[in-house]
Amino acid sequence: MGSAGDSPRARLWRRAALQRGYFTAAQALEDGYSYQSQHFQARSGNWTRVDRGLYRFREFADLPQGEHDHLVRWALWGQGRAVVSHTTALAVHDLGIANPARVHLTVPAGFRRRHSSVVLHRADLRRDEVEEHEGFRVTKPVRAIVESAADRVGQDLIDSAVAELLDRGAATKGQLLQAAQRAGAVAELAVERALQKIA
Repeated sequence: MGSAGDSPRARLWRRAALQRGYFTAAQALEDGYSYQSQHFQARSGNWTRVDRGLYRFREFADLPQGEHDHLVRWALWGQGRAVVSHTTALAVHDLGIANPARVHLTVPAGFRRRHSSVVLHRADLRRDEVEEHEGFRVTKPVRAIVESAADRVGQDLIDSAVAELLDRGAATKGQLLQAAQRAGAVAELAVERALQKIA
């Protein structure tokens, strides 16, 4: 007979604790909950149904909410293939005045899901352009700035993000310019303008 620490609930709880309480139906199935059992858990109020095939342990509703908890939900929705990016990544890094109405995610070319709350960008990100946060991945600050610039967001947003990044000493002007050049002419021009205002 297995120990309580190896029960389906204990296994799923350990997993969900790293994802701010969120988990997918597929993860619950891996940890020992049949689909019938999942339906029972949601119906009885032990789990909160967040979206199709996405749940959260009820207990997490009583805990203080992290500012970026909702991004874990979208990372799971993205089936492990989505990276928080663009102006949403700027907000995660607290750079500039970014406050996007929808969540921006970068996904690989073959990704087919859609949702009205999400803006999808397709790209193959390098490992050195992404960092791990609790329950989700996000593009690093330099990448977040240049991808936002390439997406033609307002110049004032790029100006404020560049100024704050350099003020923190988190990157050099050269690193920003190199990344902007790789992102294309639109990004390069926006970053150059932001750097001119600092000089």
